[in-house]
This record gives sequence, structure tokens and C-alpha cells, in this order.
Amino acid sequence: MKRRDFISLLGSTAAWWPVASRAQQATTIPVIGFVHIRSAEDSAAQLAAFHRGLAENGYVEGQNLAIEYKWGLGHYDRMPALAGELVRQQVKVILAGAEPSVLAAKAATSTIPIVFVVGSDPRKLGAVASYNSPGGNATGVLIFTATLDVKRLGLLHDLIPSAKRFGVLVNPKFPYVQDQIDQLEAAASGAGLNLQIYKANSPAEIDMTFEAIARDQIPALVVAADPFFDTRADQLIALAAQRKVPVMYQFRQYPAAGGLMSYGPDLPSAYREAGIYVGRVLKGAKPTELPVVQESKFELVINLKTAKALGLTVPSGVMAIADEVIE
Repeated sequence: MKRRDFISLLGSTAAWWPVASRAQQATTIPVIGFVHIRSAEDSAAQLAAFHRGLAENGYVEGQNLAIEYKWGLGHYDRMPALAGELVRQQVKVILAGAEPSVLAAKAATSTIPIVFVVGSDPRKLGAVASYNSPGGNATGVLIFTATLDVKRLGLLHDLIPSAKRFGVLVNPKFPYVQDQIDQLEAAASGAGLNLQIYKANSPAEIDMTFEAIARDQIPALVVAADPFFDTRADQLIALAAQRKVPVMYQFRQYPAAGGLMSYGPDLPSAYREAGIYVGRVLKGAKPTELPVVQESKFELVINLKTAKALGLTVPSGVMAIADEVIE
């Protein structure tokens, strides 16, 4: 080989090697799955917190970690296919947000680790055997949203103590729905209140619910914990304002966007905890070694401007226990 040809070959090889090396490195970056019944648009705060949790274990998306996102957009029936796609991609860990995602992920794989964030008992869902010893391939964070519906009803009654009838909006497709209804009806009966249960799992049915509330002259409404309703927050808030119905919700996102009030966990905090767990699994921890984290901090948020628009005066006792008042 001529010296000139050898130098030319050496130069081309040197130029090729870093590219090949980078490509090889790229293939070694772990890929995790993120599957959620909600949408990216209404989950921005949770996503940011999830990334903070990952970063606490040294993982940064686009640097040493890749994430495949699958969003159900409120459609429960999409979740099995979305979870199945992640399993076929052989992701290292699956983050499953809310009950429909957890059920779909558990049905899709018994080997890929699953870290969940759920509002109802993961033992009843079949996701874990116990809180301290989850067993199987799943663990995560319990935020108690579904079990707080009774507390939300009580706070709404505190806000409007003269009311004896309340509406409750539930999603009949939510896995925990019958428990929600049973607990609310038992609490209402004990407090001498009457409940009217409304069911909706589509935007059109939400519209019809508010028409029925006006027709039935229901003075106030509790929107039961359900991720589908979170994807329809703008619709719920707009209808409540239009019909002048005081409504209690589960997350701060509602009063922050103009809803009346909410009582529930700090959702970003839960997703930060989930990010930490995903990072620990990537470093070798097994779900069986990670007990279910149980959120213990809950916040009452009131939008005072919305209360005034509804002609409500917030009692001093309710104001005193509010964690945040939006004016």
C-alpha cells in the first residue's frame, strides 16, 4: 500500500471511530417507559418532579437515560396496548401513573420492574402483596386520592353548611368506583346528608351531568378522584362557572386554573418519590426490596376569587385550615 493511501485510510478510520464509539455508547443508555392515563399537557408539574427524582440518582434524560412516553389521554381502553408497546421495547423499568396504567402494566409483564403512583389501595388492585413487602415486580407510591373523597365531601359541607344534598360525579370505569360510592354514601348517611350519584366517562356525559345538576337543583358537587376527570379539568371548571355550581376536586391544579377548591396530596412530590425509586431500580434494587411509599401530607386549596364569583362566603373555620388561598 502506498504511504499516501495508508495515511488517507488512517484519517478516514480516525474520523469514523468517534462516531462508532458514540453510537455504541448510545446503545448502552438505559431506556425506561412512562405510561400514564393522563396527557403530557396536564402532567407538566408531575413530569418535572419525576425528572428531579431521577436526577437525585444521577439520571438525566438525554444524557445517560432515554424515556419512552405513552399517554392514554383519558382513554382507559388504550392502556393495555400502550403498556404492551413498552414491554415489546424491553424497557428497563416502567413508571405507571394511575390505576388504569398500573393494571395494564401488570397484565403486560411479570418480569420488567414497575414503579407506580396510585390513589387507591395497590393491594386491592393486585399490584402488591403488602406495603412493606410488595412481592412480584411492582412497588411505588400511594397517594390516597380515592380514599379522600369522604374528606372532600365533609369539607364541601363545611363550606356550605346549609346544604343537605350534594352531587357526586364518578367515572364508572374507574377500578375503585364502587368503593368510592359505598364510602361516600355511608358517610353522607351518618351526617344526615343525601347524595345524588352522577356517572360520566366521556366529555359529552360530563356536559349532561351539569345539565342534570341544574335540573335536579343540586347545590354543590364533589368530583370523585379519577384520572379521566383530570384530563377534562378545563371542561369541568368551565361548566361549574357557567352553571354556578360549587365543586370540590382532588388536586391543586383545579383551583389554580379557576376551580373552587381541592383537597389532596402534593402530586409533584409523589412523582419525585417515584423518580427516586426508578433510579434505585436502575441501579440494581428490586421492587421487592422497596416498600410502598405512603404520602402523608395533604393540602386544602381554596380559590377565593371563584368563591366570590359563586356568591359564597368562606367560613372562618374553613379559611383557618386552608393550606393555600388563591386570590
